[in-house]
Amino acid sequence: MKQTLTLVCKLHPTLEQVAKIEATLKAFADGCNYANQLVKPKVTNKVTIQAQAYEQLRQQFGLAANLAVRACARVAANRKTAKAKGKPVRAFQPTSADYDARIFAFREKDWTVSLTLVGGREHIPMQVGNYQIGKLKGRKPTSATLAKHRDGLYYIHIQLTDEVPDPIKSDNVIGVDFGRRSIAVTSNGDEWDGKPIQRVRDKFAKTRASVQKRATKGTRSSRRRCRQLLKRLSGKEQRFQSWLNHNISRAIIDQAKSQKAIVAIEDLAGIRDRTNTQPRSKTERRRSNSWAFFQLRFFLEYKGVRAGVEVVAVPPQYTSQTCHQCLHIGLRSDKIFKCGNCDWHGDADLNGSLNIGAIGAVVSLLRGSDSLSCVISSENSGLLKAPDF
Repeated sequence: MKQTLTLVCKLHPTLEQVAKIEATLKAFADGCNYANQLVKPKVTNKVTIQAQAYEQLRQQFGLAANLAVRACARVAANRKTAKAKGKPVRAFQPTSADYDARIFAFREKDWTVSLTLVGGREHIPMQVGNYQIGKLKGRKPTSATLAKHRDGLYYIHIQLTDEVPDPIKSDNVIGVDFGRRSIAVTSNGDEWDGKPIQRVRDKFAKTRASVQKRATKGTRSSRRRCRQLLKRLSGKEQRFQSWLNHNISRAIIDQAKSQKAIVAIEDLAGIRDRTNTQPRSKTERRRSNSWAFFQLRFFLEYKGVRAGVEVVAVPPQYTSQTCHQCLHIGLRSDKIFKCGNCDWHGDADLNGSLNIGAIGAVVSLLRGSDSLSCVISSENSGLLKAPDF
C-alpha cells in the first residue's frame, strides 16, 4: 500500500522569475478553461481530452509539452470530481499548475527546484525548515504543484509517495470522543482541553471586530494601518489550530501503535447542518462553526496509515447518552453522565469514548469475519464513512 505526502515549501524567485511564474500560471489556467470548453462535458478521460486539445494548448497558450498534458489531466480530474458531486466544473483560476518528472526536479545540493516555465527552465531557491529537510533528504520526488497562495507568495507543493505498513489487526480498540470543551477524550483516559483554543479564537475574533470597525473610520493612513494589521493577523488562528490538532493526533496514533490497537472515531459529517438550525447566540454559533473536528479526523487518518494503525469511523448516535456498562440510556448534564439503571456516574466524554471504542470493536470484528461483512466506504473527501447498522 502506498501513501502520498505533500510538503509545502516557500519559493524565493527573482523579479524575472516572478514574471515567468505569473505567465505560466495564467497560461495553464487559460489552457484548462479552453480545453474544458472545447471538449464535450461528458468526456472525463484525460487521454481523450489530450487528443482533442493538446495541439491548441501548445500553439495558442505557449505551454510546454508536459504542461499541456498536465492541463488536460487536471480538466479530466476536475470533471470526475464535479460529476461525483453533481455540480458543474468551475472556471480555472491562475493560482496553480501541475508538474511531473520531466518539467520538475528537486536539487538537494543547493535546495532549489528546477521548473519549466513559459520562457524557459528556471532554478528557484526554496525556504525549508527542519521538517522539510528531514523528509526531502536523499529523495528524488517526481511530481509537484506550483502554487500562488492568498498571501501573494509562491510555493511548491512536493509530493512524496512511500510504501506504508499493513494495518495492525487487533481486538484492542481505543475510542476517541470529539468535542468543543474537550477537543478529544480517549477511552484510555487521556483528555485534551478545549479552553486554550477557545481563548485564542475569542481573542482573535474580538481583535478582528475592533480593527475592522476602525478600518471604516478615521484618516486614510489609519485605515491603511488597520488593513495591514488584519493582513498580519490572517492565518495565525488557523495555524495554532493546525499545530494543536497535529499534536493531539500524533499522541493518539503513537499510543495506538505502542499498544497495537485500532482507533475508533465518530463520524460527525453534517453536524453543523443540524446544530445551526437550533437557536443560539452569535458567539456560540461562531465557536461551533470554528470547531475543527474535520481537520483532527483527517490528521488521525493519514497519520494512522503511515504508522500502520487502522482508524475506523462509527456512527455517533447515542454514544454520549448510553451507559458503557449496562447499555441503558442515562442522563447527561454538562460534563457528568449518570446512569439510572446501574448507578454508574462519571465523565460524560470518557463514557462516550468507551462506547465509541465498543462500537469500533464490533465494526472491526465484522469486517474481519469470514461469515459476516461490514463495508466501510469513503466519501468524496477521502475520509472514512461510518457504516449503517
